[in-house]
Amino acid sequence: MRFALRQAASGDLEDLVEIRAVVMRPDLERLGRYDAHRVRQRLRDGFSPEHTQIIEVGGELAGSIAVRPAEDRRWLEHFYLAPQHQGQGLGTEVLRTVLDSTDGTVWLNVLQGSPARKLYERHGFVVDSEDPVDVFMVRKFL
Repeated sequence: MRFALRQAASGDLEDLVEIRAVVMRPDLERLGRYDAHRVRQRLRDGFSPEHTQIIEVGGELAGSIAVRPAEDRRWLEHFYLAPQHQGQGLGTEVLRTVLDSTDGTVWLNVLQGSPARKLYERHGFVVDSEDPVDVFMVRKFL
């Protein structure tokens, strides 16, 4: 699938907030943690355009991915694909592209039971720790 990545701008936030709400809802409901306001506000509170890339397919917004630097690692965050773009290999291509251009150890967390965990495992992430809600995964610099 052909896609493009571009730097996020502050004007992208509300569209991304809605994609996140739709994408996260099934897993959050399954975990008994869905809150329509909170699912949107968490992205608003953590949005960092300078670390976020917009995923476009055919010139239209398809999702986002962020890599935020921390002390000795990078955090992969806010990786969301709109439902109509899921299940077609786009996530694999985007993740491969981003990881190929990211050096250092990369961390992420994924919700318990999320099908996204399999995608991350295929890209070399392993479980570091988990709690009843989140699974924390790490990919050592290859």
